[in-house]
Amino acid sequence: MAASTLHIVFNSSAAACLRDALRQAGRDERVVGLSDSLSFGPINPPDPELRRKWVETELDYAGWENVVSEATSFWPAALSASSRRIAWLSRRSAQEYAGFLEWLWRLDEEPIEVVDLTDVMVAGNSARLTERHLAISLGISSPHEILQNELLDRTEALTAVLRAQYRQLWGRLRTENAPLRILSEGELASAPLSFFDPLLLSCATPEWQKAARIIGEVLSESWETSVLQTGDLVLCARARALARAGRLEFRGDLSDIQNSELRLPDQSAPRD
Repeated sequence: MAASTLHIVFNSSAAACLRDALRQAGRDERVVGLSDSLSFGPINPPDPELRRKWVETELDYAGWENVVSEATSFWPAALSASSRRIAWLSRRSAQEYAGFLEWLWRLDEEPIEVVDLTDVMVAGNSARLTERHLAISLGISSPHEILQNELLDRTEALTAVLRAQYRQLWGRLRTENAPLRILSEGELASAPLSFFDPLLLSCATPEWQKAARIIGEVLSESWETSVLQTGDLVLCARARALARAGRLEFRGDLSDIQNSELRLPDQSAPRD
């Protein structure tokens, strides 16, 4: 029987791209991907249904059922026996790093391999990106980029020392069980749900702007530091919370960031 290879990734976009790259390379290998982001919400335990309720209550989002279903299927598959296990991660992506740490926490002591893209430099995947740049995340890599830069061949055995360090870090984060986990000086750290509020406020102006534009500017701030801290789900929730608290003014339906607007309150307006 041919040895089976299982790739474990922690981003649904990454899973699709990796499957395509493996197909193009003629490699019959399985890929399982976690769509849930353990960079936010409860992780002690990271029960999918518990997390769904948290997302509904704290982020005011009621469409988490599909993520629950996918996560419930992911964990048995990701922990299943395989002749070769390869986990893909980047310590520049809070989602990928947190997912990897939880997977490693649940895993037995069998040998595994990793493809760590944290400091990997890759060639651009289009005519506009001719200079080499940080890979940052498998989730933003195309199949062409994966093959062009031979990322499939960058596997390394995870050492016992590094495994212990990862498990110690995740054990502490699990104990803290904070609302957010953010990247700070190259490591994950616990943070309050309001962590991104100052950045959201700094991107707002006294003039009306589409909520989507402000969210996009906040996401761009992460790009400039070559890290992926969070996604629009958390940022949209915090924008709504700031609006409810009167720290931002809004018009339109804030559940639709393309058709709603935000601005800083008029400080010269009389107060009651």
